[in-house]
Amino acid sequence: MEFSAQLGQYGTNWSDIKETVLALEAGRWNSVFFSDHFMPPGNPANGHGIALEGWTVLTAIASHTRRLRLGILATGNTYRNPALLAKMCSTLDHITDGRMILGLGAAWYDREHEAYGWEFPSLKERSDRLEEAVDLIRLLFTKPEDEYVDFNGQYYQLNEAPLNPGSTQNPHIPILVGGNGEKRTLRTCAKSGDIFNLDFWHPGGVDVFKHKSEVVERHCESFNRDPSEVKKTVCLPFRLFDSDAEWQAKKEASMPWYCWGTANAIQDLLGAYIDAGAQEIMLCAIPNKPAAWQRVEEEVLSAFD
Repeated sequence: MEFSAQLGQYGTNWSDIKETVLALEAGRWNSVFFSDHFMPPGNPANGHGIALEGWTVLTAIASHTRRLRLGILATGNTYRNPALLAKMCSTLDHITDGRMILGLGAAWYDREHEAYGWEFPSLKERSDRLEEAVDLIRLLFTKPEDEYVDFNGQYYQLNEAPLNPGSTQNPHIPILVGGNGEKRTLRTCAKSGDIFNLDFWHPGGVDVFKHKSEVVERHCESFNRDPSEVKKTVCLPFRLFDSDAEWQAKKEASMPWYCWGTANAIQDLLGAYIDAGAQEIMLCAIPNKPAAWQRVEEEVLSAFD
């Protein structure tokens, strides 16, 4: 079973991020992810808070790791041209000897777009753009190195575009599509993605995960695609408590679907996700402190060795 970390780059500093990643690299963690925001997300009143740019941090981390897989969970499609994003990812894939995962989502933070002068289209248009972007990137990732790609979409166009170097991975750099929407996002993943990721900062739980997995499988069938080709992953807000009494005292501050509790309770919950088909579980909201992640590894993840 694969367990991975999503680290925050908000209200923190490079030194703490680097030291935490080195601890993850030395442990049993499979991957490390950052997010893609230019101000602390979801809190417009904290616009002046520290926010390090995710792809820049990821590039720096690449030179300090040798084992961990690396990615952004998930890159906002509205922030960058998808062909540029494919080039960025293929370059880092070579730098890391084939450890990159390209995570992509439709983007959601309207205040961020407003602040930096980026267009914030309707949800439908953002969903259309995401589908088109994933199709385009997959074409670039899967083409022979000596061929060009033409693409004539509604929002994106390529005219004999190369991608060289291409992916060092077989068959190509995996494309993760992040988002919970059944009609568009999960369909886009089933059509052209390799990994789906559910974000349970939003309402969720094991039953929701099972349902969304079944939705992806049905979408795969509609594209005559083997559902086993799409990896099932979930990102869970996490907090470890020393005792049931401490957990109960803080319970009202959480949401019912959060991965909060004592070590035994969390192990039971993670086991339920695994039984439901999760192939990789990302944990988030743990401080950028090596000791915090090492404690999770020793007290929780050791049960899954």
